[in-house]
Amino acid sequence: MKRMRRLVLLAAVVGAATVAAVTVLTRSASSVTGGSPNLVLARQLDYELGKAVAPKWQQHASAGLMYTLLQANGYLDKRADTAGGKAPAIPSANNTQGCQNTFTSPTGPPNIRVNQDCSFRRQAEEVIAVNPVDPKNLIAGQNDSRIGFNHCGYDWSLNNGNSWGDQIPPFYQFIQNDNHTADACSDPTATFDAQGNAYIGAVLFDVASGASSIVALKSNAGIDGQFWHTPAAIPFQLYRDTPVGVIASNSGQAIAHDKEFIVADATVGSPKANNVYMTWTRFNAASGNGVGANSPIYFSQSTDGGATWSKGIEIDGSNAHDCTDFSGESDPNACDQDQGSHPIVGPDGTIYVAFGNGNTPTPGVNQHMIVTCPVANDCSKRSSWTAPVKISDDFGTQPVGPDATSGCPGGRQCLPPNGYRLDDFVEGSLSMDAGGNLFFTWADFRHGGPPCDTGDASTSTPPCDNDVFYAYSTNHGASWSPAIDVSAQGHTGHTAQWMPWSTVNLVNGHLEIAYYDRSYGDCETTGCNDITLASVRNPATGSPSISFRRITTSSMPNLVVANNPVQAGFLGDYMWVAQGGSTTYITWADTRGLSGSVEEDIYMARVGT
Repeated sequence: MKRMRRLVLLAAVVGAATVAAVTVLTRSASSVTGGSPNLVLARQLDYELGKAVAPKWQQHASAGLMYTLLQANGYLDKRADTAGGKAPAIPSANNTQGCQNTFTSPTGPPNIRVNQDCSFRRQAEEVIAVNPVDPKNLIAGQNDSRIGFNHCGYDWSLNNGNSWGDQIPPFYQFIQNDNHTADACSDPTATFDAQGNAYIGAVLFDVASGASSIVALKSNAGIDGQFWHTPAAIPFQLYRDTPVGVIASNSGQAIAHDKEFIVADATVGSPKANNVYMTWTRFNAASGNGVGANSPIYFSQSTDGGATWSKGIEIDGSNAHDCTDFSGESDPNACDQDQGSHPIVGPDGTIYVAFGNGNTPTPGVNQHMIVTCPVANDCSKRSSWTAPVKISDDFGTQPVGPDATSGCPGGRQCLPPNGYRLDDFVEGSLSMDAGGNLFFTWADFRHGGPPCDTGDASTSTPPCDNDVFYAYSTNHGASWSPAIDVSAQGHTGHTAQWMPWSTVNLVNGHLEIAYYDRSYGDCETTGCNDITLASVRNPATGSPSISFRRITTSSMPNLVVANNPVQAGFLGDYMWVAQGGSTTYITWADTRGLSGSVEEDIYMARVGT
């Protein structure tokens, strides 16, 4: 009994010390008043709630993580209580059969609803993958809040996207290193290997725990993503959802994993065919050097079908010419203030990873960079990766929230009258053509000016001239072309285009770039928006030819606090574009609710050559 009392007393002392440490390190009270015990997430929440101002070098955590914390501490409920909006009608569809829907028009491709949740819950931040063995088999994923907090939903189609089934995968019994069961999931990601095996990954965490993890599940070839199981080749594998593939799992308060993307080597005949790779951002609240915190890009690989993964390594490297400020490491030129990595695999097995970097001296002017692991190298070793090469500058000077009307969060950049948070770093996408030319696509505010340049989202007004760009490399990423302005060539006037994603049509060689667009009708002033697809012919030359196609059948209404205070401010950090044969698949978060409501669901469209 005395021993029990001593254990209870010891636990109380340790707990008190932990709370004190959190309060000191975050310099705020959010971590002990409904915030997060994780130091990284507590600090990020302070930025969004206006309790602290982010330093210039500090990268932002993904929207999926933040909206979980905003919901957990009651912020979204309080905003809804004071919004005074009218509840929309209940959808008429039978909830047990899903909410299938297709928007059509005489001129554009059908817009097909992907997620089948019938409730007024947020689905956004989407991904889509095409099975190379059976291109009619598609897998999509999205941040999903149908079962509380932020979780991950995954969708599957066996008929080229004409109809979909969806599910919540069995991630949530995962026990992290501190013995807390993960209660939140973010940043879903999906891929296929060369045999048609499918893989999904996610960031897992617990709002009452400092732990953070990244895990993966598998759907063997022939299952087509209709359900997910353990990646381990063990008896009754298809019946079992444990063990999951563990890419990263930290129990301390100082580490938060974020923005992970998975990709497999899907080329038959590649020396590394069927290897599976993951890159992500590893936020460190107290690195111990330089500025005392950083967010480097990490890498891990699996050579046994996702069952086991190599130890995570930092791959962003050092560049004395371009990474000159705010290093969180002992190397003053470390390129370690990063976010938004995007990995792809070349047909020869070479891995390319692009990412956003903020180790720059000029406020608002950051950069996109790329690193490479040649096929002959062991990519699980840090020495196997090339030094980072600068792709282009990024001018991230859009107006900053908070804005109570649009829902633009504190410390985040938005394009009024939309309150959708922007992050130029995580909008960047990398692709390759059949000849080995690389393309990188992003959007920024380099052409922005009055009246959208006050720096304050609550006082800036449209037009907001945000544009989409791409650059190309003809020497496997060693050097890059100047930025090519895509969206300004297709739209008159100063209008906003943002959140692009891209792929290459390997049949005709066109670079296909989809993005959100306010150039139709009066959307630039009212905040409605559409999806546009830019097809770039001869993209790896100095004289490309670009054609434009409106993908949405009608404009999506602006989602603001007045019509949806719970979802306002978040349309995802990215959309997605994938290629299957000669068909381009585009998926996005759409605000056209089925009952006259304004709420977020996932839609997709197909465009063929």
